Amino acid sequence: MSTKAQEVALDQLLVERFKGGDQSAFDEMVSRYWDRIYAMVNQLLRNSQDAEEVTQDAFIRAHRGLVNFRGDSAFSTWLYQIATNLARNRYWYWWRRKRDKSVSFDAPVSSENSTTLADLIPAEVETPDDITVTQEFVARIATGMERLSAKHREILTLRNIKNLSYEEIAAILNISVGTVKSRIARARESLRAKLGEDFKT
Repeated sequence: MSTKAQEVALDQLLVERFKGGDQSAFDEMVSRYWDRIYAMVNQLLRNSQDAEEVTQDAFIRAHRGLVNFRGDSAFSTWLYQIATNLARNRYWYWWRRKRDKSVSFDAPVSSENSTTLADLIPAEVETPDDITVTQEFVARIATGMERLSAKHREILTLRNIKNLSYEEIAAILNISVGTVKSRIARARESLRAKLGEDFKT
């Protein structure tokens, strides 16, 4: 049994225990998923306080809705969907706040995986080997990501940072796999164009 299948099986067991009145089962779910949900939300919102609140809210809503959870999708997919929707409601923070947090080009984007900011950049622009990575360049990449539309930033985060499959992204965003693929392509094209504008200036 794959690790993924084991996770899904354990989640199903915890859901059944919770529905049977075992409150500790939900505590286990929280401890299993808190860091993952927080990491994803924080990547979307780029603000730890907002991410903390959205993560808490996601679990509150999951606790409330779990009794009606039918298991049509994996528990993790359902939870990511709740968190993503809540994070979307906070998107305006991106545009209202100055981002003064410096971003390391080579550091992993989250504690969960080793994807770096460099991995998000389309190779057609320039590869990290071809350039001297300066703080100014890192700032340009971060600015490029900030200037993407909410939809494009969201889909690149789910695909490149969370390493989710097309199918998982489709379930979370409630769109078809074909739409996922075309949106990712458009998002990367948009990032490439914005980086190109930056390098011309």
